[in-house]
Amino acid sequence: MTDTTASNGQDQATQAGGLPLVVHAQYIKDFSFENPNAPMSLQPTGKQPDVEVGVDVQARRMREDDPVFEVLLTIRAQTKNEEQQLFLLELTYGGVFSLRGAPEEHLHPMVMIECPRLLFPYARAIVSETTRDGGYPPPMLQPIDFVELYRRRLAQQGDSLANSEAEGTA
Repeated sequence: MTDTTASNGQDQATQAGGLPLVVHAQYIKDFSFENPNAPMSLQPTGKQPDVEVGVDVQARRMREDDPVFEVLLTIRAQTKNEEQQLFLLELTYGGVFSLRGAPEEHLHPMVMIECPRLLFPYARAIVSETTRDGGYPPPMLQPIDFVELYRRRLAQQGDSLANSEAEGTA
């Protein structure tokens, strides 16, 4: 009798040369939480604070001869009310991934989309727990569309390249 469970597909992929995306490690690379005006900033004001959240993804190949990458997901959250800074949080959460067997043209999108997609839930949990432990309600970070983030970055790089070429020919 054969086992036809969902893990069977994973076993077949492993036998065929391994899974294309493997997570080797996840870690906090850099982390800062500033609560500069506590305890006064913890007093209720009745007004909703302004929250700004920024996300960035960086990646680098760790070895030239091997498709092993360090991917860094940076989340920066800043909250202010009308009078003062409430808190500032900066988290760089990293992971080491290997992408064996993936075609070279697929490496960049996989590293910049799929890897941060895997890191995000853990980084979001760190942000939520830290702000809660800092005395504030945890921010509800919505899932991030890493495909759109990737497309915007490519468009910006294309615009930068076009501008630098135009300046070079002038």
